[in-house]
Amino acid sequence: MNEPLEAVTGSSAKEPVRAVTTRVFLALAPPDDAKDELARALRPAYAAHPRMRWNRIEDWHITLAFLGELPVSAVPPLMPPLAGLAAGRAPLRLALRGGGHFDERVVWSGVTGDLDELHRLASDVRALVRECGVLLPERTFRPHLTLARSRRGDQAATVEAAAGLAAFAGRSWEAGSLHLVGSNIGRGPGQIHYRTIVAWDFGGGADGA
Repeated sequence: MNEPLEAVTGSSAKEPVRAVTTRVFLALAPPDDAKDELARALRPAYAAHPRMRWNRIEDWHITLAFLGELPVSAVPPLMPPLAGLAAGRAPLRLALRGGGHFDERVVWSGVTGDLDELHRLASDVRALVRECGVLLPERTFRPHLTLARSRRGDQAATVEAAAGLAAFAGRSWEAGSLHLVGSNIGRGPGQIHYRTIVAWDFGGGADGA
């Protein structure tokens, strides 16, 4: 579901809040049935490690470029060139497979399928964003879907949860759109919630304004 930028940058039920900055990234979103398949495989880990900070299933995504904290005014100018980039791309065939961890702190599921095209897409997205004046750090693109983070001193849970996904092989699915996502909703000591600001179909028009 697409959200107006004001909704992503923060609001209350009684009085809207006009934030000066917003935290955004560009990503692909697995379909619900692919996420449900992975969630079923994670049930033993959910039960064994309830204290881990598990990401909400509805927030699962494959990040292509993390833009970080931007002025709200810097986001709309990115939309037309990103829409044009998406319109010129074909959908990708991907699947979620296996799992691992980063530094015994972050549990992830791997991605397989059209990986050459996925890497090209990530490279082109990052290049376009830089051309629009957004400074991005030079980071190697490692396709994955982040699932959870361990609490301090509980690295064993991360390793065990990741090992439980070693044999997971999800069905293939079509990544058909590029998502501009905001992560300001819920910032603070609680869980961060993500919201799609706009999604552009590959090979088609923009899904949103």
